[in-house]
Amino acid sequence: MTIASGDARRAASHHVYRAMRDFVQSMDDTLPGKFEITKQGIVHDMMAPNRLHEFTSAQISRRLERVMPDELLAHTGAPDVEDEPENIMRLPDIIVIAQVDMEGQGSFNPRTLIAAIEIVSRSNPDNDWVGKTRDYPLLGIPVYAIFDPRTGSGAVLSDIHSTPDGPRYATRKDFLYGEDVTIAEWTISTEGLPRYE
Repeated sequence: MTIASGDARRAASHHVYRAMRDFVQSMDDTLPGKFEITKQGIVHDMMAPNRLHEFTSAQISRRLERVMPDELLAHTGAPDVEDEPENIMRLPDIIVIAQVDMEGQGSFNPRTLIAAIEIVSRSNPDNDWVGKTRDYPLLGIPVYAIFDPRTGSGAVLSDIHSTPDGPRYATRKDFLYGEDVTIAEWTISTEGLPRYE
């Protein structure tokens, strides 16, 4: 039996990642929904975000931009955030980022993000509550906020620390819709955010 060296395993893993990345790019405009890549494989959320999901995203973005300095944005939409060495590509619903870090081409460097915000999808809630809770600290995203229109609740995760299973968030602050929530340095109201029926 031959055991591959660490370099050989990394090269093979990167080759698989590039193949998945090429597949995702080729399917982007062909199939509905959105694609992301994790260490576990391709995540395909088959449902395109619905109106309430997008309305929630727009409301949170607008509320954040009212309280943040002008040089920061609460950006919704593409492109994705990607860390090729980690073989992870994610597409947060909202990223808090400096305008200067939006310049250039290609994916965003996840380590330039101040925060990532997700609105839980009805069709694949574990992607936001489990998968991204694992991946975002690995990518170095310091704050991760989750808004769940299914339950009218959410959580803000922060304070990345090392664990035997890799980087994890050490602090979790739960909230209910109607309460104020602090994301990084900025506090916004969650009053009136829509709920899924």
